[in-house]
Amino acid sequence: MKMAKKWFLLSAMVVTVVIAVEIFAGQAEEKPEITVRKLQPQTVLYTIYRGSYDKIGEAIGNLFALAGQKGVYPRGSMCCVYLNNPQYVSSEHWLTEIRIPVGEEALKHAGTLGAMTDVKTIPAMDVAVAVKPKGMADAGPIYEAFRLWMHKEGYVGVEGPIEVFLSNSQTGTYAQMESEIMWPVKKLSQDKN
Repeated sequence: MKMAKKWFLLSAMVVTVVIAVEIFAGQAEEKPEITVRKLQPQTVLYTIYRGSYDKIGEAIGNLFALAGQKGVYPRGSMCCVYLNNPQYVSSEHWLTEIRIPVGEEALKHAGTLGAMTDVKTIPAMDVAVAVKPKGMADAGPIYEAFRLWMHKEGYVGVEGPIEVFLSNSQTGTYAQMESEIMWPVKKLSQDKN
C-alpha cells in the first residue's frame, strides 16, 4: 500500500508540474547548439494523448499511475513525441506520444493496456539534439533552428521530434523546465545514381 501512495504522489507531482505548460509564451534570441548522437534501444510504456499541450498533465499522471498499478518502474526521464505540427493542425487535434522508459520485463504487459496505451521497444536511432534551457517559454525557435540545420547539414527528419524532460519545476510552468529536444534524423545519400 505504501508503494501505491508513492505512485499516487508521483503522479500528482507530475500532473502539477505539467498542468500549466506555457508552449507559446515567448522566444529565445540565441541559436541552440545542435549535435548528433546515437540513442540506444529502449523499452517504453506509452500512451497517445490528443489535445492541447496545456491539458496534457492528466494523461501523464494517468500513465504514471498505470505504471504503479502494474509494478512497472520508470528508468529514466519522461518524454513526449510530437506526432504532428501545431502550425498546421488545430490544438484539439494535436497528437502526442507520452513515453516513460521502463525495463524489458514490462513487455509482458504488451497488448493488454488498452487501445492507446502499450509497451514497446524503440530501436536505436540517430538524433539531432538541442537543449531547451530553463527560462525559454516557446521552443519554436529551436525547431526552426533544427529545420535550417538539417537543410544545411544534409539530414532529413525520420520521425516526430522528441522532448525529454530533464528537470521538474515547483511552479509547473514549461518555461521553468529544462529539456533536450531530439529529432530522429538520417543523413541524405550523397549518391546521385
